Amino acid sequence: MIRLGVNIDHLATLRQARYRVPIPGVVPEPDPVSAALLCLSVGAHSITVHLREDRRHIQDDDVLRLGRECREKLNLEMAATPAMLDFALRLKPAEVCLVPENRAEVTTEGGLDAATQINTLRPIIEKLNQAKILVSLFLDPDLHQIKAAASLQTPVVELHTGRFADSPTAQRPVAFAKLKAAAEEAHRLKIQVNAGHGLRLSNLSDLLPLPHLHTLNIGHSLVTHALQVGLSQSVRDFLQAISKK
Repeated sequence: MIRLGVNIDHLATLRQARYRVPIPGVVPEPDPVSAALLCLSVGAHSITVHLREDRRHIQDDDVLRLGRECREKLNLEMAATPAMLDFALRLKPAEVCLVPENRAEVTTEGGLDAATQINTLRPIIEKLNQAKILVSLFLDPDLHQIKAAASLQTPVVELHTGRFADSPTAQRPVAFAKLKAAAEEAHRLKIQVNAGHGLRLSNLSDLLPLPHLHTLNIGHSLVTHALQVGLSQSVRDFLQAISKK
């Protein structure tokens, strides 16, 4: 069974649009932590948040509260920096996904270039492994990057599905072939295969044949679908779509 991880960053984006500057006596809404717990209550398997350097959506307090409420289901996306490593080691979430970060980007635009950052990533991954935090690398479907993940003794990769998701239907087979090759190589190297970015109900069925899938992390489209059907139903709709494999 493929697992569903729900990324709640954009619930925090909505909150920050109105409450970037706190208003005395007013409780900001929506509350991403309450939303996360609701997602888990209706069947989501994990919660993903990206604590960005510029704190554009998720805030430190959100992550600390999630750590208290659902630490065993929490996947923290973060840049591979000393400050974020210290934060993660104090928080000790179930999982950490190392991602590239660029302040100018609207959202994460590509995978981490692990192959050229071996010396930077190795001590960070070693410390997370020692803390018994499951580590993943967010990677483009490139065999060179998958082999770099193996050399770093990373137990999980999350394949960047953005190019697949944004391709016209007729062109998806080319992008899918790259994802398939990467998934098969990761599995051969005994690395767990997750995937995410740009996934929505309209393209999930084309991705589900991807071999060795463990978890799909989905955020923006799940939140936008929730505007029409409610958050609980949106989670159920994505779980149902995933179960059709």
